[in-house]
Amino acid sequence: TDDAGRTMATLTEALTSARCVVIKIGSALLVDRMSGALRGAWLSALTSDVARLRARGADVILVSSGSIALGRAALGLPASDLSLEQSQAAAAVGQIQLAHGYDQALSEHGLRAAQVLVTLEDSTDRRRYLNSRATLDQLRSLGTVPIVNENDTVATDEIRYGDNDRLAAQVAVTAGADMLI
Repeated sequence: TDDAGRTMATLTEALTSARCVVIKIGSALLVDRMSGALRGAWLSALTSDVARLRARGADVILVSSGSIALGRAALGLPASDLSLEQSQAAAAVGQIQLAHGYDQALSEHGLRAAQVLVTLEDSTDRRRYLNSRATLDQLRSLGTVPIVNENDTVATDEIRYGDNDRLAAQVAVTAGADMLI
């Protein structure tokens, strides 16, 4: 319909003019549900899109889930609910795999990944918020692609964002992003 065409054109124009884009990536896109492995072909396609955005001058920040899912598989933990301690252990193992996967995929396009792990306190405490913003600004000025994730290895139930959708919204505000996808 004409409305769908106009909406798509508006979105395309907004993306084309955006100077900073935050993209939230969920575990279901990044980690194969059956094997628990990183979906390399999907990650490669994503980083190709990131490279195109960077080539036209846009800063890109990725907010990525996946560390617990990757670590769960690597540690042979059950698919059922995990205890807090099991989730933290899975995150510790999976975060390394996640960062390595992004680093490899981005480097194929001449881009450098930067890992930024945060907790809810990093956005609620003014000093920590300003430090987070300064760090993201510096990483962007150095031409990196920051990969942001909640620091699940230290975050407890009481100090968690809860999901990376909320984290992505906070990162977009902190970075002054023009668009959140």
